[in-house]
Amino acid sequence: MKIYTKTGDKGTTSLIYGSRVAKNDLRVEAYGTCDEANSVIGVSISLMNREQFEKKSEIIAALTNIQTTLFHVGAELATPEGKTVKWSLTDEHVTALEKIIDTWDEQLPQLTNFILPGGHPAGACLHTARTIVRRAERSTVGIENVNPLVLKYLNRLSDFLFVAARFINHLLNMEEENLQI
Repeated sequence: MKIYTKTGDKGTTSLIYGSRVAKNDLRVEAYGTCDEANSVIGVSISLMNREQFEKKSEIIAALTNIQTTLFHVGAELATPEGKTVKWSLTDEHVTALEKIIDTWDEQLPQLTNFILPGGHPAGACLHTARTIVRRAERSTVGIENVNPLVLKYLNRLSDFLFVAARFINHLLNMEEENLQI
């Protein structure tokens, strides 16, 4: 199978079920942005794999699970209105994120002011992924009749990525830099 199809050479792409849309269509923007966030999460995992630290396998497993879910979110976003996907988000996907957020957040120093994104490169990548997920969420808001769980999941995922970045930085003894106002 060839990687290139040439079908997008004139600025269109196929959604699931074959309907063609412009490459700047909101659906394409939203699922492309999810893919971008997924890639940055992958970079973070690669950086974590170079380190030895407590809870590493737990964090990588959670992030890998999220990467898989993001592919499914992308498929849902790439499905035209009126069509269905084989796999769909459930409330359990959101609840799973919330449980991890709560577990990791209770192990972190309490925030007293804003922090600057950064720290260990793996944590900094997750801060970047968080902002990309926020962009995906903004694109998704403009899509008519999108599954409301997609918006809920993306919103919670950005919270998760913020806590995950802090958690990794904490476990790797990287000080958070407070925003000086």
